[in-house]
Amino acid sequence: MIIVMKSDHTPAQLEEVLAVVRAHSLVPHLTHAGETAIITTDGEDHVASLEPFEVLDGVGSVRRTSQPFRLGSRQAHAENSIFPIGGIQVGGKDILVIAGPCAVESRSQILETAHAVREAGANALRGGVFKPRTSPYSFQGLGEQGLEYLVEAREQTGMPIVVEITSHVQLDLMVKHVDVLQVGARNMQNFNLLRAVGEARKSVLLKRGLSATIEELLMSAEYILAGGNRQVILCERGIRTFETSTRNTTDINAIPVLKNLSHLPAILDPSHATGHADYVAAVARAAIAAGADGLMVEVHPDPAHAASDGRQSLKPEKFAEMLKQVKAIAEVMGRRIAPVRKTDVIER
Repeated sequence: MIIVMKSDHTPAQLEEVLAVVRAHSLVPHLTHAGETAIITTDGEDHVASLEPFEVLDGVGSVRRTSQPFRLGSRQAHAENSIFPIGGIQVGGKDILVIAGPCAVESRSQILETAHAVREAGANALRGGVFKPRTSPYSFQGLGEQGLEYLVEAREQTGMPIVVEITSHVQLDLMVKHVDVLQVGARNMQNFNLLRAVGEARKSVLLKRGLSATIEELLMSAEYILAGGNRQVILCERGIRTFETSTRNTTDINAIPVLKNLSHLPAILDPSHATGHADYVAAVARAAIAAGADGLMVEVHPDPAHAASDGRQSLKPEKFAEMLKQVKAIAEVMGRRIAPVRKTDVIER
């Protein structure tokens, strides 16, 4: 159920509506769209009539939700959600470009990559420090030491850092150091982790699972939103299909579908979507043309010797070339690649 308050409602009227919602054994979630207060509820199936809510002072309209993802739906929040990450307004005109290696391998590697992608035009830095790998014998990341290297890279470049969290036990450490908590594809339905990041007040980048539907992605986002964390970015990263010529199949449809169904920002990861550096630029261009709010691209100074995902990683010069193309498409779409504030940058 969605209750939209009148623009001239009083605080007392709003409190009364919230009290009536709770009295009907419903859980209210209060959001604002400009001056308008919107209450979205959980568990409305047992409510036979909307009249007890419609007659309350200050209420403008009441309607049932037709989508199971209530808080993330445009029915609950018609306007795009826009929120800041390191000075960048994500979800609006500005396009977020997250770039960096699959894994932090050393201090020199992440600092070199950070400066290279920053100079090319990226506005956020990625790097894995806790790596969920298919094989237990593969490189698992540098852990807390890698996180320290990322923090140093942020200090030198001014870019916010995006780091994957793989367990709720890492939450305190991550919240202390990172700007965006990434929930990876393998953890999209790790509901304990989703609840934990929902209670954190850090932006969350939620990647679509390997075989997840769009509705399942949005329902996973709902766990985070229901916890009170409204700064969620959805990420399409390719899905598993019968096709074997690429690592995954890029679901470019997901971008306009997500933008239609949800008010949350939606970005695309062309590196995992293709699994091959030769195809990354083309899919990145398509994503921006389709209306994506950003990109997440793997970049490595020496892909041939990368500890993980070298085949899909761009060299810095190829990334710079790709970003020039993306900027041109963004301009056609009436958007821009958000710049990093120069006052934050420590020159080498």
